[in-house]
Amino acid sequence: MAEDKMYPMTEEGKEKLQAELEDLKTVQRPKVIERIKIARSYGDLSENSEYESAKDEQSMLETRISTVERMIQYAQIIDNEGTDKDEISVGKKVTFQEGDDDPEEYTIVGAAEADPMAGKISNDSPIAKGLLGHRVGENVTFPTPGGDMTVKVLAVD
Repeated sequence: MAEDKMYPMTEEGKEKLQAELEDLKTVQRPKVIERIKIARSYGDLSENSEYESAKDEQSMLETRISTVERMIQYAQIIDNEGTDKDEISVGKKVTFQEGDDDPEEYTIVGAAEADPMAGKISNDSPIAKGLLGHRVGENVTFPTPGGDMTVKVLAVD
């Protein structure tokens, strides 16, 4: 695993990760430890499904803690000072339209904070990769898993 991988993100994204890490360590971890303690009290661990379940949860929790710590450690805060205000870049909100479809609006963020349901797409996604560097008014065609997509850039904020 490349430990020098950078995780581009907004300042808001980093703050959310820090809050998640705090919750994982101070709330979730103690709950899991308590579940393990209670399950141990049931006796024979070899046939104790509560114990196995709690240990599995602990493993997933510790993996997530490690992942979030690494993302925070290697966070690269996005700074759009050097880009034109109408140029699409990571950290900006872009509105585009495909054909006669309704306009779509997404904020392009680093993969660590992507949440398509909240309108935040990863800079590694096909749509974001296709849009990055383009400007308001341009028609952009880019490949997607479903075939080429052509959109008109309506706004960049």
